[in-house]
Amino acid sequence: MIFYIGPGAGFVFGGTFLALIAALFSGFVSLFLWPIRVIRRSFSGARAYKDAKVKRVIFLGLDGFDPKLAERFLEEGKMPNLAKLREQGSYSRLRTTFPCLSPVAWSCFATGGNPAKHNIFGFISRNPKNYTPELSSSRVRPPLRTLKLFGKEIPLGKPEVEMRRKSVPFWKLLGEHEIHSTILRIPITFPPEKFNGHVLSAMCTPDLRGTQGSFSFYSTAYEQPSQTEGLRLPLVKTSTGVMGEVWGPPDPASDDGAHLKLPFTLDKQADGTYVFEAGGERHVLTPGKYSEWVSMAFSSGMLGSAKGIARLLITGTDPHLELYMTPINIDPASPALPISHPSSYAIYLSKLMGSYSTLGLAEDTWAMNERVLDEDAFLQQAYLNHEERETMFFNALEKTPKGVVACVFDASDRIQHMFYRTFIPDHPGNAGRDIEPYKTVIEDMYAKMDGLVGRAMEKVNEDDLFFVLSDHGFESFVRGVNLNAWLREEGYLVLKDDRKVSGDYFEHVDWSKTVAYTVGMGGIYINRKGREARGIVSRGKELEAIKKEIKEKLEGLMDEERGEMAIQKVAISSDIYKGPYLGAGPDILIGYCKGYRASWAAATGGIEEDVFHDNDKAWGGDHCIDPELVPGVLFANRKVLVDDPGIEDLAPTTMSMFGLKPPRHMEGRPIVE
Repeated sequence: MIFYIGPGAGFVFGGTFLALIAALFSGFVSLFLWPIRVIRRSFSGARAYKDAKVKRVIFLGLDGFDPKLAERFLEEGKMPNLAKLREQGSYSRLRTTFPCLSPVAWSCFATGGNPAKHNIFGFISRNPKNYTPELSSSRVRPPLRTLKLFGKEIPLGKPEVEMRRKSVPFWKLLGEHEIHSTILRIPITFPPEKFNGHVLSAMCTPDLRGTQGSFSFYSTAYEQPSQTEGLRLPLVKTSTGVMGEVWGPPDPASDDGAHLKLPFTLDKQADGTYVFEAGGERHVLTPGKYSEWVSMAFSSGMLGSAKGIARLLITGTDPHLELYMTPINIDPASPALPISHPSSYAIYLSKLMGSYSTLGLAEDTWAMNERVLDEDAFLQQAYLNHEERETMFFNALEKTPKGVVACVFDASDRIQHMFYRTFIPDHPGNAGRDIEPYKTVIEDMYAKMDGLVGRAMEKVNEDDLFFVLSDHGFESFVRGVNLNAWLREEGYLVLKDDRKVSGDYFEHVDWSKTVAYTVGMGGIYINRKGREARGIVSRGKELEAIKKEIKEKLEGLMDEERGEMAIQKVAISSDIYKGPYLGAGPDILIGYCKGYRASWAAATGGIEEDVFHDNDKAWGGDHCIDPELVPGVLFANRKVLVDDPGIEDLAPTTMSMFGLKPPRHMEGRPIVE
């Protein structure tokens, strides 16, 4: 979903040159200090590991790997490597978080604490000063000082990128004790934190336009640019082919937010291929096959330049020539802003393996939702990204003889989001789509992930602790629930001028009369005095009474049209979580039944006329439901000693494996002897 709020216009230009200089300086200093570090580590390393029970802890994360499907495929003999791992050590379902969302769960994995301690309650939160949705994980502030020159505001210095996840991840604590970690693509690691180790950022890393992933789609059928969840741009015919423009980041020198443009040509060759040329680079494209990563540079004169990369795919040639372009990723060889720690690590990986995806949500689910990509093109893209992740992971295993290696693979999550509907022939998202060729896509993916596990097991030594885990499972998503519409019907949310519907970002909401509202996927916020800018509900008895009243009304909510229960569980967040950031999250958490989830419009503060809506998108599987319905999985090469392990247990387990006492903020417990 690409409606997540990004860092905003011009963020790349303040940091491009400085980031490159910092990376080069870091590399020089690293090379200069290398002999000193080797000597120091030879002494400190022995002390660091003197109480360790293992040499390495290895985490292979399979986002969204579902226990119901995994157990079925294990029983059918389709995952022999995971079966072998289960026999060697153990397998159990892994308790997930409430709300059951990847940013929440992986933050609990990292910190060992609940959301009220790490401040991540979902992808989207809201700014209580103006109620607008915003990215929950990071925030970008513009440079404090500017120079006015030729009528333009030129930023002095670089924007500040703030990590909004609080608490301390276990790898930072290990680093303080000279225990090295390599952390690859674990969600909510942007911006990268400094610590004694390596990290490559993941979920919520923006694209070069400052969004969470906006594709471009070109066609000779278009006459004017338009925008839905991506850009739709015209291809203009020339004597040799067609030409168009790549829309880069917003120009910081522009008063109206105009995008920087990079002209390109696309000319057909005698052999049926096409030559794409832009910025002096030429690439041969074969229809139906993704290009390699194409480099693109955008300049804003004295304000600097920013480099990005994108893959291209010719999706159609007749009757119209059609070209799909992935979101423009930050170029890891020349990062426009820090995407790794140290900053040279992203560059090192690009030298090792060439360009690779850096976008937090790299698989373009929204392009498939909008039928810009078909099923085959989406799968191609997902597995190309997966192969890149494998290269990074096995390199880290090779280069990390002691410490922690952790990598999260996303294809398992994204493929289930887009193909879970193939389990449900009458799913609204199947309309106009042929699902027959794709009925084994999810089964094939589980087998592929099992193969990955098998290759990883070959690299695991006897004195390594090896975990394969997922943050949650999966279920169907057939009907959306607009809780803002329900709140309006029940009188808790009021629109101006007796309106029934409202657009995104709470347009037309009368906050002077509104008691409660929802945004994101997690639950309901109470419009509280002293917290929200125009709050009307007082703390104490009034607040507690409203929370209890809404909980009792919503629990067991029926979808009368279908005769099905839509909401299975409702929890008051203060009843289940304690911590300094409790007030930043929803006051009421919603556990939907399988088949249901927050509607697309409600997630961005929209109010629709009806409460229930068919989900007619390809995105037909989800996990934003009652967490008891979608636990994760936990495989280990050693015995797990507890019956009900939770994802928050992995951080203290790792600390104890290296002979360190878990800090007080970690609520989990060690689960391996």
